[in-house]
Amino acid sequence: MSNEKNSSYPTKLSKNVLQMKFMQKSVLRIEKEQNEEENNRAIDDEHWVMDVPPLPKKQSRYEMQPSYVVCENLCYGRMSFKGFNPEVEKLMAIHNTQLELDAAEEREKETHVPEDEMAERYKSLVGIIAKKFKKKRKQNQAVEEGAGPSPEKKGRQFQKPSDD
Repeated sequence: MSNEKNSSYPTKLSKNVLQMKFMQKSVLRIEKEQNEEENNRAIDDEHWVMDVPPLPKKQSRYEMQPSYVVCENLCYGRMSFKGFNPEVEKLMAIHNTQLELDAAEEREKETHVPEDEMAERYKSLVGIIAKKFKKKRKQNQAVEEGAGPSPEKKGRQFQKPSDD
């Protein structure tokens, strides 16, 4: 029984034993078996592969940052004050000016109003201001002109005295 177990599970020989002259044939046989197994495995893998075009990658809705500095709004990493390290102070100045420029551009984008939108607002504003400063008599005339003559008016109207 122990012989059956040993024959089903071949033991691996050490590298030094396999390098001996009388073991060269077994080394070649072992390498040949390994190559055949690899070829069979490759053929089996190719047999089950479908020729389908690869799926396109979806755009991620999330932006990956390698550092948490952006999330925490941290300052520039190296700092120096009062001329202690002039090289670092130059780097800090460059970094700070870049941050200020970026912040100014963001503020400009937020407060910028397109010309078309400004023209529309100005048109409506002119009409509103004009209505505000009209006399009441002119406002009433404008409302009557806009509505047109109403045929349901029944009643006496004021008649002007004549010179005759």
